[in-house]
Amino acid sequence: MSAIYIVGTPIGNLKDITYRAVETLQAADLIACEDTRRSLVLLNRYGIKKPLIAYHKFNERECAERLLAAAEAGKNVALITDAGLPCVSDPGTVLVNAARERGIKIEVVGAGTALIHALIGSGRGGGGFYFAGFLPDRGKGRRAFLEGLKPVRAPLIFYSAPHDLNRDLKDLFAAFGARCACLARELTKLYEEVAEYVLNENPDLEARGEYVLVIEGAGETANPLLALPPAEHLKAHIAAGLPTNEAVKRTARERGVAKNEIYKLALPLNLDSE
Repeated sequence: MSAIYIVGTPIGNLKDITYRAVETLQAADLIACEDTRRSLVLLNRYGIKKPLIAYHKFNERECAERLLAAAEAGKNVALITDAGLPCVSDPGTVLVNAARERGIKIEVVGAGTALIHALIGSGRGGGGFYFAGFLPDRGKGRRAFLEGLKPVRAPLIFYSAPHDLNRDLKDLFAAFGARCACLARELTKLYEEVAEYVLNENPDLEARGEYVLVIEGAGETANPLLALPPAEHLKAHIAAGLPTNEAVKRTARERGVAKNEIYKLALPLNLDSE
């Protein structure tokens, strides 16, 4: 299956690149670079000869459409920056969010740390973030810690152990309300998952592996559709002109639920689901 790969590159010494990053670039059909001239130095070092396209902050939205079209046509697309990782301070978040919207697979390669990997995959990169680590174990210290984070405008990133996940999510809801989030687990492994989620009062998730939680910050605009019943949420997207199948996918993603759950709501509407 074709995908868009967000690939980390050396910040200086060209030897500071992972084997997987080199393999990914070698296998790509198209490589998008912040500055093609600078990227050629790295690519030539490893004998990588691929079509290049300039992708930078001045053409990001236009170029993202070209890359998405290539991925939808079955091409493997890689995105790199001059040094380091796209989507942290460099461009790329527009592409990641659009790809997630269209159901195109995103893979992060060479992030080095779970928190950066999850931030990029969540589509909330491109600016600052606050890394909170593991929540304090219990009691007043835990509540005070979360209260102190309520006004933070940047995305909040937490780690959560499997046996703590549901308790952590419940306490995060108590502190922040029904904010949108992403739950990431098994990063870089076979069963990697970065799933949309909305904090709620009674989480009941089957925890499998260590989790990274990326929670929207106080400065992000809440989605007013989340206040509606799911069926009305779906109808709003259809009324806005989305094809039913796209409206189902978007509603499921925004609510953090399985697509089949929303699809059942579309059936009584007697609309074309294609």
